[in-house]
Amino acid sequence: MNLELTVEQVALRDTTRRFLAEKASISGHVRPLLDDPTGADEAVWRGLADLGATGLLVPEEYGGAGMTMVEAGVVAEELGAALHPGPWLSTAVAATRTLTGVGANDAGAKLLSGIADGSTIATVGFLDLENTCVAAVEHGDHVVLRGQITAVPDAAAADTLLVIAEDAEGTGLFAAKTESAGISATPEHGIDQTRKQFRVTLEGAPAQRLATTSRQATAAVVDDVLIAMAADALGAARAVMSLAVEYAKVRKQFGQVIGSFQAVQHLCVDMYETVELARSGVIHALWASDSGPAEPDGGERHLAALRSKAFAGQLATVGDTAIQVFGGIGYTWEHDAHLYLKRLLSWSGFLGGPDRYLTELGARLAKRVSG
Repeated sequence: MNLELTVEQVALRDTTRRFLAEKASISGHVRPLLDDPTGADEAVWRGLADLGATGLLVPEEYGGAGMTMVEAGVVAEELGAALHPGPWLSTAVAATRTLTGVGANDAGAKLLSGIADGSTIATVGFLDLENTCVAAVEHGDHVVLRGQITAVPDAAAADTLLVIAEDAEGTGLFAAKTESAGISATPEHGIDQTRKQFRVTLEGAPAQRLATTSRQATAAVVDDVLIAMAADALGAARAVMSLAVEYAKVRKQFGQVIGSFQAVQHLCVDMYETVELARSGVIHALWASDSGPAEPDGGERHLAALRSKAFAGQLATVGDTAIQVFGGIGYTWEHDAHLYLKRLLSWSGFLGGPDRYLTELGARLAKRVSG
């Protein structure tokens, strides 16, 4: 595992950062999309595709870059720093890792090619495994899906929904067009307006079977999503920390910049320590996504995902601490600090709070010690 970015990864980071600053700023892009149900802008999405960002994880034979989760994490961190609201993570990470993980058929290959060139926006409908129940039923010469799925990200922006369902052949991966009759998406409003999440109802929605899959393969995708979101949250925490530190250098109180006060210095150091601790964990998790052993229980990849989520609550405190440095202005709608705090809080609560993951980590540790 290399803790330093390669020359190519630095170039990817800088190119993504420059694009977001020029074409998808918080004031010009993010804020206007806060109340938009899709959270997406066609021109910006096309720009990301032209940069190769949507096809990072797509194999080269399907038109992608064939890169690893480490490169995906580089992009995710920059998107988090820019509070990007679009469906990149759903499409470029969740859907792509799903399709490549199960060895999808020709229809799946076509989807991967569409993701790579930006013509396909896809999302997955199985991240909340415990609350997902979908059945695939033969209806004439085709298959239809019935059931309800919660916590589906970017369902309004996506044109393709990937679903896990039971049929006569067992557990299968199915693709359904979101514009099809029988599919309806209801927004699930959360604290973070840059995250668009939906409850999807399937009432005889036509679908195509892509591959046979397993709970282990599905769990691996969930781990990858958690790890990519941890990189996104790392970017958000880094950005709001930098804003607060720069503010402390110029804001004066009692005739002195507030950064000269020891209490404020301690707050800034606490933020920096938390961000850097998170960074080491995220780098390891990204590496483990591709290099960890393929064990039945998820192995190192799953442990890394658990640790990332267990630390999520600490990372969320960076936004809270930054607002303390900003003072009253940090609470105002006009300032971006509260948007970063909401992004970090949404990460902390995504698929359950940190306590759930700390409990699982503790149980695994106890089992290892006693075993």
